[in-house]
Amino acid sequence: TRLLPQTAGCRIDHAWCGVLGVPRDWCTTVGLDPATRIGWAGGYVGLGVSSSNLSGRTLTDLVLGQDTELTRLPWVNRKVRPWEPEPFRWLGVHSMYQLYRIADQREAAGLGHTSRLAALADSITGH
Repeated sequence: TRLLPQTAGCRIDHAWCGVLGVPRDWCTTVGLDPATRIGWAGGYVGLGVSSSNLSGRTLTDLVLGQDTELTRLPWVNRKVRPWEPEPFRWLGVHSMYQLYRIADQREAAGLGHTSRLAALADSITGH
């Protein structure tokens, strides 16, 4: 309510939390397998409105076999680093959630800046 005081009396009915399909380096990728002609685009990490438009145009050029500024962008057919194997991935995700939860509680209690715990959680995610 500090940022949007007009929401002071509003109730929040739902909250979302879950594991996202996030690439390890948090970078979007677009590609086309020349053998199968299967294309992909993803890893938007919360920037999907603008990134999906650009990746769609990039994918169109790839499918049509055009050499354009878009098909020469570094996100095209780039190698994505895999996530750590289980149980390390599970431990990392749940540690991150817990750190963010505690950081949110501390910040809500009056800590005037981003908690160091949130910074630690960011480092776990690679973000």
